[in-house]
Amino acid sequence: MDIRQITDRFFAAPQIDAADFAALADAGFGLVINNRPDNEVGPDQHSETMRAAAEAAGLQYVVNPLTMDTMTPDRQALQRDSAAGCDGKVLAYCRSGTRSTICWALSQAMEMEVADIVNAAANGGYDVSSLVPHLEAIKSQG
Repeated sequence: MDIRQITDRFFAAPQIDAADFAALADAGFGLVINNRPDNEVGPDQHSETMRAAAEAAGLQYVVNPLTMDTMTPDRQALQRDSAAGCDGKVLAYCRSGTRSTICWALSQAMEMEVADIVNAAANGGYDVSSLVPHLEAIKSQG
């Protein structure tokens, strides 16, 4: 697994496998968010197959399939609120981790300084600097 730390509690990753959930539970994760639509993966990585494996490992599991067209405020809120409701660490995954990180960044625009969002993502290996105008616009609405 290629798990990348964004904050002390939020991590992003490229696609994981059902066999990874036990190790995630052992590492202190409490929630896994699947940001990958089922039409992008084979049956062994479909959301319900992954949910069963996550729950068998004692993890909470949220399906929040994202594309750039479906990265709507309600999808961002689902990710933010799910993470806020978890006591342990949170892992969000997609094909590369980028969509998961973008969704996190957008969902944090009202809570964090824009520079801190960009820096946190960069520390995890994701460049969200192109989102700065959008993040600033969201922040100005608050």
